[in-house]
Amino acid sequence: MHHQDIARSARPRGYVRTLRQQEELALLRDHLLRLDPQSRHDRFNGFLDDSFIERYAAKCAGDGTLIVAYIEGGVVRGAAELHPPGQADDGLPEIAFSVEAAVRRRGVGSSLFQRLIAEARWKGYHALRVTTGAQNQAMRALACKFGAHLVFRHGESTGIIDLKPQSQLELARLAVATSADALRAMTGVNRAFWKLALRMYGWSRTA
Repeated sequence: MHHQDIARSARPRGYVRTLRQQEELALLRDHLLRLDPQSRHDRFNGFLDDSFIERYAAKCAGDGTLIVAYIEGGVVRGAAELHPPGQADDGLPEIAFSVEAAVRRRGVGSSLFQRLIAEARWKGYHALRVTTGAQNQAMRALACKFGAHLVFRHGESTGIIDLKPQSQLELARLAVATSADALRAMTGVNRAFWKLALRMYGWSRTA
């Protein structure tokens, strides 16, 4: 395989977008349930059963947590979570990431991180807290790449990411991305509506 072929195969084949609140529960839950045992351990710093995952996803859908998702083939394969401030002792918003094994080493984590930071700046946050298991080398490396200074304690690595003031270009990029997300969602709704209408009136492409 040529170098260009390797580089092409390592690129993400899907796209990153912010989920609407009504989408979060099912899409986040199904993604987290698909994580292999080691990935689930890395994400939650422990081995947890499916019932915990289902309760956790329901909590995220109801408490204002923002979910940035990597979607491939209509399925969420990676997620970045921005939890609202006030849930931690220091009052900082906390972030968390999970990427399914099948789509790793394609830059998915970096793409999620970049979009999440843009969303946090859009909300006016000045700093973010990241906590990860001490054995989660991939997450630790990703957090350090984006400026986190991690401290190990009580079996976890915890760090703060300072958000520099965003440039007008960054704000414009997020606005464009958000508009694209909305357009993609509206297109999906319109497509579903017309399919339903055609069925109701007995019309089809073969009629």
